[in-house]
Amino acid sequence: MKILAIGSEGNIGKELVKYLRKQNHHVIECDIIPGWRKDYYQADINIAIDLMDVFMKEKPDVVYLLAAMVSRVTCEASSGLAVETNLVGVNNVIQLCKKFDSKMVYFSTSEVYGNIQGYLDEDTTVPQPNNRYGLTKYLGEKLVQYEALNNGLKAVAVRPFMFYHEDETRGDHRSAMIRFIEGLSNRKQIEVHVGSERAWFHLDDAVRALEKVIYLKQFEIINIGSDEFVKTEDLAKLVATELNVNLEEYANFIELPNKMTLVKRPKLDKMKNLLGIVPEVGLAEGIKRVLSKF
Repeated sequence: MKILAIGSEGNIGKELVKYLRKQNHHVIECDIIPGWRKDYYQADINIAIDLMDVFMKEKPDVVYLLAAMVSRVTCEASSGLAVETNLVGVNNVIQLCKKFDSKMVYFSTSEVYGNIQGYLDEDTTVPQPNNRYGLTKYLGEKLVQYEALNNGLKAVAVRPFMFYHEDETRGDHRSAMIRFIEGLSNRKQIEVHVGSERAWFHLDDAVRALEKVIYLKQFEIINIGSDEFVKTEDLAKLVATELNVNLEEYANFIELPNKMTLVKRPKLDKMKNLLGIVPEVGLAEGIKRVLSKF
């Protein structure tokens, strides 16, 4: 298939593009970041005229929309840009997909669920986003769903849970996994959120699931993640043990900041049954892979 990956320069986008090409798809990359190479376009999803040019030239069968305003902190700090990108930008892509009969894979987020306890089911759990990032992504998801159910858009929405990879970018803005490994590798202080829990999903597994969704015949919302749950304090301990570091010397244990989600437990029946995907990279192996790059 000819596939357009919008947001190809991000951590997920880079690994997805590589995997799709290994599966013999013809992948066209697109991102707001400048680039000068074959099958690459620079475009902003907020500027429809630039996207129109890409669609007219390439006429993709499938469009992955990874581009977005992401993270709780940035969306709260730049509320207008968050709304414009995660709603207006999404609508631009929706309308172009309809016009060119392209199937749209919309990247939502696990943050749409908010602080709901228990297992999070795509069909029965009613999302209650507790930050602007989760809210705008949920509204974008509802827009995609509306167009799919009423106006002929071919689409699937995925809700990613805690993707990570050894080659992803680093820094204070990254996930706990990356921050813990980067900080403890350099014998620096880290902040550990008390009582929170996550299930980490390696991108090598995630991209397999993301490729499978393009073959679904009808609109679905699908959780993509792992069921190997771990408390954040225990994740820090696992990293410290691998590095032979005394965690107590470097960890500052704090309460969860405002507007963050305490526990994320995805129900994964759809991923396993509709896509045939089960995780292959366990947490222990994943930590070792990330550590190998520091």
